[in-house]
Amino acid sequence: MEAQTTQDRVRAAVDDGARFYVSHSGGKDSQACYAIVREVVPDEQIAVIHANLGRHEWTGIEEHIRANITHPLHVVRANKTFSDMVRHRAKTRPDVPSFPSASQRQCTSDLKRSPIYKFIRRDMNERGSVLGINCIGLRAEESPSRRSRQDWQINRTLSNRKRTVYDWLPVQRLRRAEVFERIRKAGQEPFHAYAEGNDRVSCVFCIFGCPTDVANGRRARPELYEEYTRLEQETGWTMFPTQSLTQRCDAGDAEREAEKNPTQGRLCW
Repeated sequence: MEAQTTQDRVRAAVDDGARFYVSHSGGKDSQACYAIVREVVPDEQIAVIHANLGRHEWTGIEEHIRANITHPLHVVRANKTFSDMVRHRAKTRPDVPSFPSASQRQCTSDLKRSPIYKFIRRDMNERGSVLGINCIGLRAEESPSRRSRQDWQINRTLSNRKRTVYDWLPVQRLRRAEVFERIRKAGQEPFHAYAEGNDRVSCVFCIFGCPTDVANGRRARPELYEEYTRLEQETGWTMFPTQSLTQRCDAGDAEREAEKNPTQGRLCW
């Protein structure tokens, strides 16, 4: 018997009446993810969820999402902010870095995944749904850990005796250029920060943000930049393992100048 493909599993889930939950950050991968889901899943089986990060996310990101979806937007929030989380860790574990890192991504788990999962559980319970598909805009190109992810797998945290939930990664195998192509194929434009040079969009200052990303953030949100630098001073830890936020922003500005004047060369990290 021929092995099932992800497309086969998606079609079977649609036929079984599954509820498809699309997590939408407003970034390029989320936007392409939504476009792909809409191509193969009936509108009435789709729900779109945004984990609002408050003042820590890009201004206008929620409006951008609403302008580019045809579904109601379910906005969820954690009961704490990024700054709250950093301060709490500094108070309870002053011996370890206060800011999240690649190996300790409590910003993702606490501020995004947890409230999204809470919504999915509640929505499935209220609807009496027994099959759910958690659609996430993760791509293999972004990191070794994401490269190791399957594009369809059981979500053991959300599944129990009453419901079964699968994770589906519609953009897992797409390259960066293909993501933007998908967005434009849907007749849309990505969030404006990409045109200004950003590689990723969600938090204005992300622990995975390249120098150009955070430098753009400093220009767009100087008051938030000042809040983060005070947070570094308050906790005694820098946002990045070997750099303060200021150093990384300055590096991004230097890269921008180098691109304007190629004779200066380009900083590599």
